[in-house]
Amino acid sequence: MASDVFADRLLAVLPDELRAPAAQRLATSGPVLRSLLAWLYGDAFADATGFDDWFGDLMEALGRLHAQRSPELHAQDAARAAEPDWFLDQRMLGYCTYVQKFGGDLNGVAQRIPYLAELGVTYLHLLPFLRPRAGENDGGFAVTSFDEVDPGLGSNADLEALTGQLRGAGVSLCSDLILNHVADDHAWALAAKAGDAQARARFHVFPDRDLPDRHERTLGQVFPQVAPGNFTYVEAVQGWVWTTFYPYQWDLNWSNPEVFAEMAAVMLRLANRGIEAFRLDSTAFLWKREGTNSMNQPEAHQLLQALRAIVDIVAPGVLLKAEAIVPTRELPAYLGSAEAPECHIAYHSSLMAAGWVALAEQNTEVLRAVVNNTPDLPRAATWLSYVRCHDDIGWNVLRAEAGENSAARLAAASRFFAGVTPGSYARGAIFQSTDPDAAHGSNGMAASLTGLQTADTVVEHALALRRMLLLHGLALSFGALPVLYMGDELAMQNDESYLARPEHAMDSRWLHRPVFDQQRWEHRHDAGTTEGAMYEGLAQLLRVRRAHDALAAGAPRTLLAEAPAGVLALARGERFLTLFNFSAAPQQYALDGAWSDCAKPGLLSGTLTLAPYAMHWLVRE
Repeated sequence: MASDVFADRLLAVLPDELRAPAAQRLATSGPVLRSLLAWLYGDAFADATGFDDWFGDLMEALGRLHAQRSPELHAQDAARAAEPDWFLDQRMLGYCTYVQKFGGDLNGVAQRIPYLAELGVTYLHLLPFLRPRAGENDGGFAVTSFDEVDPGLGSNADLEALTGQLRGAGVSLCSDLILNHVADDHAWALAAKAGDAQARARFHVFPDRDLPDRHERTLGQVFPQVAPGNFTYVEAVQGWVWTTFYPYQWDLNWSNPEVFAEMAAVMLRLANRGIEAFRLDSTAFLWKREGTNSMNQPEAHQLLQALRAIVDIVAPGVLLKAEAIVPTRELPAYLGSAEAPECHIAYHSSLMAAGWVALAEQNTEVLRAVVNNTPDLPRAATWLSYVRCHDDIGWNVLRAEAGENSAARLAAASRFFAGVTPGSYARGAIFQSTDPDAAHGSNGMAASLTGLQTADTVVEHALALRRMLLLHGLALSFGALPVLYMGDELAMQNDESYLARPEHAMDSRWLHRPVFDQQRWEHRHDAGTTEGAMYEGLAQLLRVRRAHDALAAGAPRTLLAEAPAGVLALARGERFLTLFNFSAAPQQYALDGAWSDCAKPGLLSGTLTLAPYAMHWLVRE
């Protein structure tokens, strides 16, 4: 059966005005999609005819979903398809928050759009807001229904109203799309419990411990303290269900073509509600293989490439972001290549963690290694840079860059930010580690980790603010799409109240998931307050960034070797230089020629002295 027959299935359900542009996109991405899915699922059918029938039905379903996009979204698709690197601009800025923490509900978030505009935000990541599991739900990451907003946060109509308002303000809304698992009260799981064989086949269910035990020999554990092991016995299915994260999150069986078709439709239905970017959660875990850690398998990348091909055909204005917290060397695969594009954006978790290590050690060795190991990217792809997020700081992504004694070195960083190291200014918490000499992760708000919570003197307070701005300056100038975490711009500190909530007390990540502080927000323009000093310092960096295309995500980046151990020197393009002192002692850097400092007027030349934890953004004269 010729490949254009499948394209015709999609085109036949489109109105006349959509057929020509869709046909153009199909000519490029249609054959790629079919090839990927034939490779993944060809053997799942009795013969080629069975696969062709399934693929034809999928294409028709994609066409119907394409036809349902609004005229506004079609127009945006066309504009972004004509400028595929639109999101690499230095004026792009992200903001990440929970709906209930930031605005109370979706309508409350809408009321804060003027504030986002004041910051210059163009990309808003709202953490899970779809209907979650009743009871414990991992902060919304155990989804009961992908087609319904959490009733406590609003309605589907509220979501569509919000996406429209954000789009009008030039802000793209990003939603989490949890790919690896669903909640144990999702319709598929309930059907499986009721004896539906077709639903059961959408999960990994084993009748005994033979295969689970064989897999466990090579699997890691995500939450060893509160959810040890990777399998849960479920009486209703008379078997062991694969549950990588928590017992109430059932891993999907992506080797089943029905799972792929259904989840692709889930993504597009959300896109039709105005979601413009998807954080593809837990992408590294999608494909299981005995004898491996079942992470980063080749098929996982094929799946993401297939989802990208679908987006390129049906909704080319939509971005895909890979949440793959893996070592630097494994990150580029999630962005693909010019010939096989995958996600548009990938978290640079190694850069984030290395910035914190540099603070703990007052040495940029690990950070420099990460910069050196950061590869060039295909066109129209970028990193996502950040200082903090809703999750822990995962140290193990740095094992390669931390060298021979990496375990001890990273464990020391973990202890430092927990505040247990003598002389540490930090107040955080070690996360999910059963070994005091190991490092799994660290939790805490950036302000508390950088010393604001413990600062007793004017000097300590000033140094803590410098450390906060230093890390944000790195994220803003590295060459990425930077994302601010809610509250960091106001120097909000740890929220200890989670300990009084039984459903959260066992998860110290809630330490850095506070409610937006309205009082701090009202004082954000008062330079005499901590929040005002932080807000204005960050605002100044953002103003400079917007003004210099050398700080765009795709602009060249060069690590300069001639710098003291405590200093990171990065050139951006030919005329922009960023200097960061991660040390508590003044450092000197020899300038090549005359430079102007973006923070204050006047020319600089010769030897520049960097104050403790100081940062300079310089432009060559």
